[in-house]
This record gives sequence, structure tokens and C-alpha cells, in this order.
Amino acid sequence: MDDEESLEEWARRREERRAASTGKLRAVPLGSGKHRGAHVDPGAPRAIERWTGEQWEAVGVVDDLAAAKAVLYPPRPAKERPAEWDRPPRGETRGRHRKQDPAEERDQ
Repeated sequence: MDDEESLEEWARRREERRAASTGKLRAVPLGSGKHRGAHVDPGAPRAIERWTGEQWEAVGVVDDLAAAKAVLYPPRPAKERPAEWDRPPRGETRGRHRKQDPAEERDQ
């Protein structure tokens, strides 16, 4: 029984999990009947809800599944890649599988 976790330790871990999940969003279909998979009625309006740590709170309403996905999964900003990351155009480099030209063999 010595390996059991104390109540205080468990409560601390629980609060950390709750704090990490606060602010997450979900889309709930606003149709009649039971909630089903999101793909079942893509044209139905959706309520956007945010988790407060205690309960789901309504944030807004969107027209359909496509609009809900745009709210839930916004596009990430494109990062600028350094120029040295760019590969040379095809054919300018030799892969390991390519045989060297006889002139290149003599130069080495």
C-alpha cells in the first residue's frame, strides 16, 4: 500500500489536466434527434462550444460542417524557410545510385 498516491497529489494532477484542456473547442450539430457523427448531416448548423474547465459553454453558431471545421482547425501560418533548405533543381545533383562520368572519375 505504500505505492498509493496521496489525495493531494491526485488532485494536483487532476487540476493540471483540467487547466491544459481549458479553451478547447467542439462543434455540436443543431439538428433534431440524437447527436451522431459529424459527417452524417454536413449541412446542419453547428454550435461552437468552448470547454471552461467545468462545462461546455456556447461561443457561437456556424452554418455547416465546413464552417465549423474552419473555426476548429484554422490554417497554420506559413513559415518562411531559410534559402539553404531549398533543394537544387532535379538533375543538378547525383544520387548514390548514379554512376559517375569517366571525366569526373579522372578528376578525383
